[in-house]
Amino acid sequence: MVSHNSYISKAHLKNSSPIKLKRPNWIRVKAPISDGYYDSRLLVKKLNLNTVCQEAACPNIGECWEKKHVTIMILGKVCTRKCTFCNISTGIPDKVDSTEPVRLAKAISALALKHVVITSVDRDDLKDGGAKHFSDCINEIRKLDKKVTIEILVPDFQRKNDALNIIAKANPDVFNHNLETVPRLYKEIRKGANYNHSLKILKNIKSYNPKIWTKSGLMVGLGESIDEIFSVMKDMRNNSVDFVTIGQYLQPSKGHQELKKYYTLEEFKKLEKKAWEYGFSMVSCTPLTRSSYHADKDFAKLKELNA
Repeated sequence: MVSHNSYISKAHLKNSSPIKLKRPNWIRVKAPISDGYYDSRLLVKKLNLNTVCQEAACPNIGECWEKKHVTIMILGKVCTRKCTFCNISTGIPDKVDSTEPVRLAKAISALALKHVVITSVDRDDLKDGGAKHFSDCINEIRKLDKKVTIEILVPDFQRKNDALNIIAKANPDVFNHNLETVPRLYKEIRKGANYNHSLKILKNIKSYNPKIWTKSGLMVGLGESIDEIFSVMKDMRNNSVDFVTIGQYLQPSKGHQELKKYYTLEEFKKLEKKAWEYGFSMVSCTPLTRSSYHADKDFAKLKELNA
């Protein structure tokens, strides 16, 4: 499946047994009811686009869509992998829609976005893992507006020769691939993924195109230790990752990976402080941080701090 954090919604809770840990008040979000939210939803529906905001039941959807910040999910909404934390459907994937890049570009133009985040499900069934489709989307967006900055959140492209080269030639502004969790938990949580391979693609993309900013993220609350998180952050920096995101894991249902802990605000501050000490160019570390949460503002800060 695509690398992104897992989310939870009231709809999912209705169809699942109660999760044991009581959710702290700093995790709560308002229901999406604004006019801006409904406008974004209508546009996405009209253009027949998939969004990770909807498919993964993101808790930030109300806030983001009110501002017309929509994270598009390309290559269908059925994943070829089954990570235990993720709420995306798993099964036989959809046929690749060749009209999607043009429709996506029109949506970005209609939303008047200055910064867009594009993600996808894992497509192990495709020869290039979907790299060419990512490239086509980037190119079509820039045909309509060359000023839009583009962030892509990609799968790991395991055994997909030349995928990184295809992506690098398309020249996205930000290349994001989430490590998601600590190495010890990979076999249990990220079945089919490989920690060292994920680190490698984050490092290697810069060898193809050193102008691309790299970004990766972690969920916390899955049973990892603080020291293990620190170790992953060190690995990220040793593999040229510029920007780290850290957010609280929220269990979508009883059938998903068990939530072991809610981190306190003080613990998030401790993680953020350590991340800056390790030398990241940009850090986003809060309970509700997700890969694309405030991505436009963070990218603007990233450029300003490193001008």
